[in-house]
Amino acid sequence: MKSAVTICLVPEARRGPFVFHVDPDPTGAASLASCVREAAELGFDAVEIFAADADSFPRQELRGLLAAHGLGLAAVGTGAGWVKHGLSLTDADATKRSQAIAFIAALIDVAGDFGAPAIIGSMQGRSSAAVPRETALDLLAEALGSLGERAASHGQPLLYEPLNRYETDLFNRQTEAAAFLAARGLGHVRLLCDLFHMNIEEPDIAATLRVVGGQVGHIHWADSNRHAIGLGHTRPEPIVAALREIGFTGHLAAEVFPLPTPTAAATASIESFRRSVT
Repeated sequence: MKSAVTICLVPEARRGPFVFHVDPDPTGAASLASCVREAAELGFDAVEIFAADADSFPRQELRGLLAAHGLGLAAVGTGAGWVKHGLSLTDADATKRSQAIAFIAALIDVAGDFGAPAIIGSMQGRSSAAVPRETALDLLAEALGSLGERAASHGQPLLYEPLNRYETDLFNRQTEAAAFLAARGLGHVRLLCDLFHMNIEEPDIAATLRVVGGQVGHIHWADSNRHAIGLGHTRPEPIVAALREIGFTGHLAAEVFPLPTPTAAATASIESFRRSVT
């Protein structure tokens, strides 16, 4: 298993659970270069990027930084499509659904160029009076199918993240999401298992991971309070034991609040990884 830390490039998501936030002011202290450098100095294996969109993605700069510091790109988040533009795959408006698919598809291509998967979390949306849950699930399956094939063309899975009940009513539990992916024949889609969401929804995180097994594609390494592991009440040891049992070799990415400071959150995250995994 490999460690990763999140870097947010979206000013509108500055209050979000990302360890490093790049300052939109080019003269600001937190540049992409400084964030990647700190990730490397702390000993992370990779970074996970929360990007504004495909057009503004700093491909050349990031490629050079990753090479210079010996880091990989663990994944690319697509949630800015929701945060910035209010786009989701289950919107009642067909035009907005098409825009959501195009937004994600472009980021899948960017991630694929780096040999990394893209994430669908908040952009999955939810049901509404205009879109009953069963209709929303049909729309979700259709979108995951086409986007999963696009990811597969780059040799990557598409990562689907079940969220807690306060953020979506589509899938909150990993086993239900896994059954949905299997029933709909979505073989190019893997689960992103976020420990924060799982702490809310799963009676036993480790047992759930054993059940979904090979469908696990990525882990968000976060404690019960969305702080770094070790600052809440999640016990990582049984979780890591379960991941070893299912043969998971992917990334454990710290998607946590930058508290009390980004450096402190990053340090606590890599220390918890070393205690639990290495």
